[in-house]
Amino acid sequence: MNPQATQLNELIRQGNPHVYEMLSELGRQIYFPKQGILSQSAEAKAKAGKYNATIGTAIEHGQPMHLSVIQETLSAYDPKDLYEYAPASGKPELRMAWRKKMLKENPSIDSASLGNPIVTSALTHGLSIVADLFVEAGDSVIIPDKNWENYELTFGIRRGANIAQYPLYNSKGYFNAEGLLDVILSQKPSGKAILILNFPNNPTGYTPNAEEGETIVAAIRAGAEAGINIVVAIDDAYFGLFFEDSLHESIFGQLCDLHPRVLAIKIDGATKEEYAWGFRVGFLSYSSRNPQLLAALEQKTTGIIRATISSGPHPSQTFVLRALNSPSFEQQCLEKYQIMKGRANKVKQVLDSGKYKDVWDYYPFNSGYFMCLKLKTVNAENLRLHLLNQYGVGTIALGQTDLRIAFSCIDEEAVPELFDLIYQGTKELEEQCATAGSNNG
Repeated sequence: MNPQATQLNELIRQGNPHVYEMLSELGRQIYFPKQGILSQSAEAKAKAGKYNATIGTAIEHGQPMHLSVIQETLSAYDPKDLYEYAPASGKPELRMAWRKKMLKENPSIDSASLGNPIVTSALTHGLSIVADLFVEAGDSVIIPDKNWENYELTFGIRRGANIAQYPLYNSKGYFNAEGLLDVILSQKPSGKAILILNFPNNPTGYTPNAEEGETIVAAIRAGAEAGINIVVAIDDAYFGLFFEDSLHESIFGQLCDLHPRVLAIKIDGATKEEYAWGFRVGFLSYSSRNPQLLAALEQKTTGIIRATISSGPHPSQTFVLRALNSPSFEQQCLEKYQIMKGRANKVKQVLDSGKYKDVWDYYPFNSGYFMCLKLKTVNAENLRLHLLNQYGVGTIALGQTDLRIAFSCIDEEAVPELFDLIYQGTKELEEQCATAGSNNG
């Protein structure tokens, strides 16, 4: 093992031996090289005032070399903030600005236990880093039965994890904390679990309320007290889009310093929070009161980034930083939030009219981009295809009964027509099934 990796492992072991136990073999082997090209280039950048012939970029007249056909569309930005490589851990000013934003929006996060956010190439990359650092083949990754399908690819296919599921809702339509606790405690023989919490949930658009949040925290604490090391990856992709009486902060704040056997990791980003999907700017943040442990985890995380994408794109980091520093940022975000809230409220109003109750129910939702219908009479995939082919309406079929609707991309005034068309398509499929059954009879 490389001596630099050994040194980081020892710092983690000293800071919290349970966190060391959580690391995968790759997580133990990885390190960010402090010797070699990167460290020598950094030293040269600080001291080589005459000629710096180290890093693999091209310089012209003291500026990064660039093409006018690109720069002419980006004239508001200094070339040094666009064309040079960003550090593997991200643009330092951006990391500081995002940390400030996180603390402002989540007063429950203790700043003393929050590490410096590390820039990722959006949230999937952040989740992939968690998988690489902490998931070994055969480990269990715990997710609800209503989940984003990419978890299976990222944790199951890429890292060979066993996917352990629990029903998202209990019989009363609230978060199923008992089911979560059961599946956590079932990991006691291995002594390790990776838990993914995603609120607002994709695909259902559900966020627990404060009381439900307490039951989630209690379940995780009970698992830790039972001797299970738990990595909790909080997927906050849709953070901030809370429209009703739910948690309005990330549950990350309640999990920081919860128990020595719990490591909370927050994965978020500008993707949805700044309506910048294509910029691919995300963040990964650790929590611990031990600064050496935080520094070692950051080094390992940066090592994974260096070994995979080298560093994230510099221009989009600059764009996001400029937005965060703008005096108009919060007002513009609020304006978009109100639009999204109006769409969600309109969906609920239309669904609660009672006109569709013969063909579907809907799962509780109060936040995010999505909601899910629970179809009573037709197959979800058949309906999806029928709507697409007959009406040009796109939806997502999940299993036999669930149809996901992304109200995020539907103007509020179009919501009634959308659900009327879905209803019409459902009735047409019912009629087709009835006719086929009659003919077969």
